[in-house]
Amino acid sequence: MAQDSGTRTLISQSQLSRGRGRVIYWALLVVVVAGFTLVFLGPLYWMVTGALKSGQEIAQTPPSLFPKDPQPQNYIDAWNNLALAKLLFNTFYYAIGAVLFQLVFDTAAAYSLSKLRPIFGNVILALMLGTLMIPAMVLIVPQYVTVIDLPIVHINLLDSPFAIWLPLVANAFNIFLLKRFFDSIPEELMAAALMDGATSLRTLWSIILPLSRPILGVVSIFAVTAVWKDFLWPKLVMPSPETRTVSVGIYAFAGGTPMNVVIAASVIAAIPTVIIFLIFQRNIMSGLTTGSIKG
Repeated sequence: MAQDSGTRTLISQSQLSRGRGRVIYWALLVVVVAGFTLVFLGPLYWMVTGALKSGQEIAQTPPSLFPKDPQPQNYIDAWNNLALAKLLFNTFYYAIGAVLFQLVFDTAAAYSLSKLRPIFGNVILALMLGTLMIPAMVLIVPQYVTVIDLPIVHINLLDSPFAIWLPLVANAFNIFLLKRFFDSIPEELMAAALMDGATSLRTLWSIILPLSRPILGVVSIFAVTAVWKDFLWPKLVMPSPETRTVSVGIYAFAGGTPMNVVIAASVIAAIPTVIIFLIFQRNIMSGLTTGSIKG
């Protein structure tokens, strides 16, 4: 590490000022940036341009880099033939419910572990984090058995939004993120609220939550993307065509639909999540980093 003018860098300014060092530095930078750009944007580019190709062109080998005869009609056919409006509405509905459930229950769990500090709180947190080591596929069968016959009340939740919402509530990763953020809130604020006669619930509502907007935004975005990209679980618990999510609906129609139309439907389905990320990317980064700073 070299230090120059108060800035630490991997390469010193004296090395960059030399002709050969500067050329090597910029050459490596361009190669790395171009490589990562291709890796991340390449599939998106192929998906968007593939939706504009004809059926014959998208099936040819080797594939063409640009559509020879762009067909925007594919997007209209995908919207109409696959009933994307209904599928997107269902997915938005499930995503909003998942956000509300996680904000209420995960926030309450993280607040109790961070500020109320119950007996065996560290043990409970360790057990929660231990669930992150269990592969998601291992939990599919017990979760499905629970959904088709909910214990105690014996209710079948198939084709019910609660079949998606309830499993998402028990999210150890989000609880850990929230707890780490709550830990960074000074104890002096809690003590001041206690001296003013505020209850624990009042302190959570009036002090903790307003200060926790960045991490609450991160949890909300994680909840939305989890519902949006999930396929196997909605396919199992939402068998009716009227309750399908967008990923399950596209898969169900793919069998008798031209590939270019299916790709166009995939592009339309991906647009909302891309827009959400572009709008809230600063909130994501600030929410993830603020909780790591104590004090």
